[in-house]
Amino acid sequence: MNLTGWHTVDATDRAIILATQEGLPIDPQPYHRVAEAVGIAPAEVMARMQRMLDDGVIRRIGAVPNHYRLGYRGNGMSVWNVPDERVVEIGRRLGALDFVSHCYQRPRHPPEWPYNLFIMVHGPDRATVEEKMERIAAMLGDDDRGHEILYSSRILKKTGLRLV
Repeated sequence: MNLTGWHTVDATDRAIILATQEGLPIDPQPYHRVAEAVGIAPAEVMARMQRMLDDGVIRRIGAVPNHYRLGYRGNGMSVWNVPDERVVEIGRRLGALDFVSHCYQRPRHPPEWPYNLFIMVHGPDRATVEEKMERIAAMLGDDDRGHEILYSSRILKKTGLRLV
C-alpha cells in the first residue's frame, strides 16, 4: 500500500492477475505454473497474491463449480421473508448448512418483494431442493413469514472484472 492507502499494482502484480484471471491452472502445483508464466519464483507469486488479497486488490480465491456438470440440476435460489432484527443470526445459521452454497441479505422492495434473505440450494432435482427448503422452513418456524424458490433456467457467466 502507498500513503493514500491504495495498493499499488506493479507490472509483476498485473502479470499475475492476467495469468490467473481465467482461473488457476489445473495442476498439482498451480502457483508454480503461474510463476513460470510470469518469470518469478512460486513463493513470490504466493506472497504477492496474499498481499493483493489482504489489500483487496484480489477479492477472493476459490473454486467456482459448475453445478450442472456435477449433476446438480435442481438449483434453486430461495428467497425468505424473515424478521429484520434476526436476519443476520438466521443467515449465519442457515449459511452453515451443508446444502447451502451461499446465503445473503438483500433489501426488501415492498409491496412486490417482501423478501430479505436469499439462500442458494443445489440438488440433483427439484424434489430434492424442495425437501431441503422444507427443512429450512421447519428450522425457521414462526420466523418464516413467507418464501419462494426461483429455479435456475440457464448458467450465467461466472467471472469477475477482467484486465485486458
